[in-house]
Amino acid sequence: MLARFAVLSLALLAATAAAATPAGWAPGDLAHRKGDERVQKGIKHALITPPKRALAEFTPVPQRGAVRRVSLPPGKKLVALTFDLCEQRFEVAGYQGGIVDILRRNGIKATFFVGGKWMLSHRERTQQLMADPLFEVANHSWEHRNLRVLSGQALVDEIGKAQSAYEQVREELEAKQCAAGGRSLAHEQAPKRLALMRFPYGACSAAALDEVARQGLTPIQWDVSSGDPTTGQSARAIEQQVLGHVRPGSIVLFHANGRGWHTEAALPAIIAALKAQGYEFATISELTAAGEPMLTATCYDSRPGDTDQWPRPALASQPGDVRTPAGVLSGLGWPWSGTPGGRATTTARR
Repeated sequence: MLARFAVLSLALLAATAAAATPAGWAPGDLAHRKGDERVQKGIKHALITPPKRALAEFTPVPQRGAVRRVSLPPGKKLVALTFDLCEQRFEVAGYQGGIVDILRRNGIKATFFVGGKWMLSHRERTQQLMADPLFEVANHSWEHRNLRVLSGQALVDEIGKAQSAYEQVREELEAKQCAAGGRSLAHEQAPKRLALMRFPYGACSAAALDEVARQGLTPIQWDVSSGDPTTGQSARAIEQQVLGHVRPGSIVLFHANGRGWHTEAALPAIIAALKAQGYEFATISELTAAGEPMLTATCYDSRPGDTDQWPRPALASQPGDVRTPAGVLSGLGWPWSGTPGGRATTTARR
């Protein structure tokens, strides 16, 4: 009897795992491949033209500010792990599949903020994330330019081109699944249009907030930064940084584009510790639906104004680059001073 129960339990677990796996890919196709995490610079095919297509219909939303974290009912312990997958104009950024493998292996829900250019240079990986019931995909601009210093059509395009890329890649996924004779999970799992957006560098302006709302998107920032783009940040330091600042309703920032230094090594301990403390993991959409989003009138990393000095437009050599006394920073790091993971000091309720 016990043996039969064990067999049935294993079968149930296998069925559950199969149901949670993105359809259309074998486990080996989903798994991390060595070298995928590399960031490639100075290569001819780095420049990508966004698709020219009519965007799916959308409705503008009221501009209320940027979501920093979520106030939850007493006793509810939810946390949202988020991972940025961004890529600039003159590079092909990486894909840290080991991080995604850990999330899948542990059944951890997460939200990926994905740049439009990254989607087109990593089409299959984007589709795998789209089709996975654990994950949510959101807008992270086209080429990771600083929207605080953009205006006019450049600002409109940096947001809209990422939407175009998503809709193109999603359409290809839907066609692929239908051609394979299966039901289209793209329609069920991946919405026709992205609804959430994260500002590159944690920087925005009133005009950028207005434009994001006009394009029907809700801006999502964070109240806990792992500090993982800093090369000298150890796995242990990332673990301490996250666990030292997380509270119910927190939104945690990581990277998985080849610039999440030591994130893969830190993640298992972070997940285990949060579970031991009674936390459950949610996508951003689930988190915001579970409580009251806490909004800020501007965007920042750890305290208001800490991102406003970067980049200095007169000194930036290329969009997204930052010139400092040490040389040019090619975007994607945290060039401002401040304590990552600091909590919001001013909040406005929805």
